[in-house]
Amino acid sequence: MAMIGIVPEELKEENYEFWKVCVKSYLVGQGLWAVVSREATSAEEATPEWQKKNAQALHAIQLACGSRAYSKYKKNTHVSAKFAWDHLAEMRPSALHDTEVTPDHGLPGEIPGVNEHFRHEKLYNAVEDGDIELVKEIFKNDPDAGRAIVTLHRDTALHVAILSGNIKIALELVKQMTPEDLEIANEFGATPLSLTAITESTKLAKAMVQKNRMLVTIKKGNTDESSLPVIVASMYGRKKMVHYLYSRTPKELFDPTRGMEGVLLLNNLITADLFDIASMLLNRFPQLGVTPDHHGNYALHKLSHKPSAFASGSEFPFWKHWIYRCVRIHSPWDVQTQKSDTSNGSEHEIDIDQSSTEEELISHPTLLHQLGWFLLRSFVPDIKHLHEKKLVNDEASKLLSCIFKEMRDMSRSQLEKMEIDKALHGAIKHGIVEFVVELLKYNPEFIWRKDKRGRSIFSHAIILRQEKIFSLFYSLGTRKSIVASRHDIFHNNFLHLAAKLSPPAQLERVSGAALQMQRELQWYKEVESLVQPKYKDQLNENNWKPSTLFTEEHKDLAKEGEKWMKNTAGSSMIVGTLIAAVMFTTAFTIPGGTNDRSGLPIMLYTDRNTFMIFMISNGLSLFASSTSVLMFLGILTARYAENDFLMSLPTKLIFGIACLFFSIVTMMVSFAAAMYLMLHKTLEWVSIPLIIFSTLPVLLFSALQFPLLLEMVFRTYGSTIFEKHKKFATSTMKSLR
Repeated sequence: MAMIGIVPEELKEENYEFWKVCVKSYLVGQGLWAVVSREATSAEEATPEWQKKNAQALHAIQLACGSRAYSKYKKNTHVSAKFAWDHLAEMRPSALHDTEVTPDHGLPGEIPGVNEHFRHEKLYNAVEDGDIELVKEIFKNDPDAGRAIVTLHRDTALHVAILSGNIKIALELVKQMTPEDLEIANEFGATPLSLTAITESTKLAKAMVQKNRMLVTIKKGNTDESSLPVIVASMYGRKKMVHYLYSRTPKELFDPTRGMEGVLLLNNLITADLFDIASMLLNRFPQLGVTPDHHGNYALHKLSHKPSAFASGSEFPFWKHWIYRCVRIHSPWDVQTQKSDTSNGSEHEIDIDQSSTEEELISHPTLLHQLGWFLLRSFVPDIKHLHEKKLVNDEASKLLSCIFKEMRDMSRSQLEKMEIDKALHGAIKHGIVEFVVELLKYNPEFIWRKDKRGRSIFSHAIILRQEKIFSLFYSLGTRKSIVASRHDIFHNNFLHLAAKLSPPAQLERVSGAALQMQRELQWYKEVESLVQPKYKDQLNENNWKPSTLFTEEHKDLAKEGEKWMKNTAGSSMIVGTLIAAVMFTTAFTIPGGTNDRSGLPIMLYTDRNTFMIFMISNGLSLFASSTSVLMFLGILTARYAENDFLMSLPTKLIFGIACLFFSIVTMMVSFAAAMYLMLHKTLEWVSIPLIIFSTLPVLLFSALQFPLLLEMVFRTYGSTIFEKHKKFATSTMKSLR
């Protein structure tokens, strides 16, 4: 506890000099420095006053250095404060000389930076506390305060203000400091603008750049991986800051022939989804798209792992998908790019604000259409999000096209060096159809290309279960038969590959092990219909037939599917049985009783319509629940062969859950009708809330089970997993011919 009040941390070899300064300051302040700094006479040592001061000084040193550093002296009960102080000097690094000072020198000032740090503590505290008036006063008395080092890391007051988030103070400091002061870097090589690039305060960045235009060219750090401010901003994904700093940075700095700044910026922009700036940069320097950074990363590899940047990687509900298709995009960057290309020097102002967007919409030929979409984007959050998403997708596709265009004339060795197969595999793994389409557009021969394992684009699409990419296979024409006859180095044909278990990421997209097994069978059956009949019985190098391999690979999934089916059927069967029992009993306990003479229900005459609703809904609920119980019983007694998961078992489960849902709905209708019959004349205010609350079980069941029911219906009776992509594949491949 006392150590915290004396020094920031306990004594270590690397911090001895700073530790000594802090402890000496404390001892001087407490009037104990004389005990430590000189030898005491025997007479002085005998006095109670000296013994008290020695004990106090020794105790302070013990607490300040920590138990580990002081352990060598703890057994000696006669250690004096001076003895401990002198011998703790052994902790200093051997490369340093003893910087011990005499008492005549007062407070220490021998360590570079430390003395200055203490001198400007008032400025540091004013900045930390946000006291702008005190800051102004300090600068008034000391115009050079902007250059002052106020921390041990050699930060200026402006560094501290930015790191503390005091933007108001930082703006005032920028006004007070000279252009040269703004170039001062701390011990990590960071200028104030480099730190500002991490924030979203473009106002502060503009103030700095307006005062010193060269700040945008000063790198952070002194290594090969040092970064310009715009690169720092892109690392942290600060969109507005990147837009501004890019507009002010001389574009020749990004020339790949001059250094790595351009490719570092490009890769960071892709990672941060800032494809608008990335497209502008790549249009100016196309070579950046095929240039690696310090770590050997290419822009193409970055894109191959960003499915969210492309339309094929975006999964929307059907209504959002429809809106997405209807949204019209008109990027204001197209106009701004032309302006920047015709500008002089480093001034390429590309700031985009609301007014510039409005001006372009007004100038667009289809005024009403554009204005309508603009208003929708402004007031409907989903449409605004979808518009931004489509804009990003469009920019990413343009970026991809630009890179492949640059690769068109590359040799095979250059492609190998670029690891094109690795990038292609990443794109297939993430289902980025646009990547494959653009690649085939600029080099159609990639249809035949095999990797080191002898596998083509479509082989990987089967293994990775990417139906969108595999659907391109349907538009190959006569080439389809040739591609389907290929084998890999393990003698696996397409059917062997389809027999392998899907990657976990693809299986997890499907609810329940039974539906996962169904999807695996659909893949196998689809590929089976495409290959030559003889391939169904071909053996691979491990002597596996495709069908045998499928059984072996999916035996655990089949067991899990059986367990999932039985658990679902068993739980639902209990509910169905209870409903059937209740409805059967209710049929003989009629509300209002019966007529003693005729035996007919009394309510049949008093409220015929409501009574008929009660009886009909009761009967329907009984029949539906009984049917669902029989369906679930059929599931529990099924044989669970592989092919049963394709149609038989899903059909029974669909029919059973649908009947159960219908029985719950009709049961609640029957309950509501019964409540109305008994209470509407005397306690109507009670019957209405009960009827309203009777809808809750229906809504709850719908929320929990209806999505599963719809998914099962869609996967079992809807279009196949390939059918919905065939039309897209046909139109896409036609454009490649």
